[in-house]
Amino acid sequence: MSQRILFIHGLASSGKYKMADQLRILLKGVEVLSPDVPFDPDEALPFLRNLCDEFQPDLLVGHSLGGFITQKLRGWRKALVNAPFYSSDYLRTMKGEMQWLSPRADGAKTFMITDEICDKYKELELHEFDGLTQEEMDRTIAFFAKDDNVVRHGDIYEQRYGKPGISYPGGHQPIFPEMKQYIVPAIKDFCGWL
Repeated sequence: MSQRILFIHGLASSGKYKMADQLRILLKGVEVLSPDVPFDPDEALPFLRNLCDEFQPDLLVGHSLGGFITQKLRGWRKALVNAPFYSSDYLRTMKGEMQWLSPRADGAKTFMITDEICDKYKELELHEFDGLTQEEMDRTIAFFAKDDNVVRHGDIYEQRYGKPGISYPGGHQPIFPEMKQYIVPAIKDFCGWL
């Protein structure tokens, strides 16, 4: 049986986000599941836990806000890419109707950032490192772009996980050469898929 990744996209994105396809190209033979994840964390976490239980992925890869959600999924090996550990205040600056930036399977074009949603993310932040055991830290790897103009939380990762994240040249949304040269080789090494 081949390895399986569950890719968890970021804010305003979908399962069709290019990073999922980059993983498919660069990790030939690895199945990459990339669903549309609900924006509401009260829906996203149970949805993703059910997918993990059903498909038993070998690795979770969460990008941006998807990385924030991914690190709450205890018990799974995970890679966080430019994950914001505190995002509710940033989300509050974007309140209102937003456009999905990649196509959603349900055809939705827009979604709403409301105070209620921001409050839910704030509540998650208050307990986000609960249950973070040494075993959980050992099964987590993180990547932080040197030129990220959205999230700069590598220091928080190092403080909470007791190890530095992997820094790579680039911006918040990794492009194919960065995935090929930095992120995927480290994932292969981390998972023993060399």
